[in-house]
Amino acid sequence: MIWAKKLTLEQMNDMMKNSIEEQLGIEMVELGNDFIKAKMPVDRRTRQPFGVLHGGASVVLAESLGSFASYLTLKSEDRIAVGIEINANHIRSVTQGEVTGIAHPIHLGKQTHVWEIKILNEKNKLVCISRLTVAILPKKIDQ
Repeated sequence: MIWAKKLTLEQMNDMMKNSIEEQLGIEMVELGNDFIKAKMPVDRRTRQPFGVLHGGASVVLAESLGSFASYLTLKSEDRIAVGIEINANHIRSVTQGEVTGIAHPIHLGKQTHVWEIKILNEKNKLVCISRLTVAILPKKIDQ
């Protein structure tokens, strides 16, 4: 198991209140030994004007998963995890229902983490694949 912090799904979802994740309906749904999974609705909040899932919404889901995953691996409360680079390849469109994102670590170093995030439709077909690089930084007292 790679997680240093022991949070329940309910605690994780509570942490996302009053954030972009709450606005887009993102919900953490599973924490495995080496992955984290969340779902997001494809609805008026996440579709672009032509009726398909907005690529930016997919990127928010990917960065939310990777950043939260990095946070969960940090043993010390005096360190923070911040995304510094993300890319996303949009493979397939989605017009309704929900998508599920799954983040797996590629690299968990002292100063950087790299996560691969796959976003799947309800038929488990790949919608988007993303890679997020996260910097592990000292937490400043007056952020």
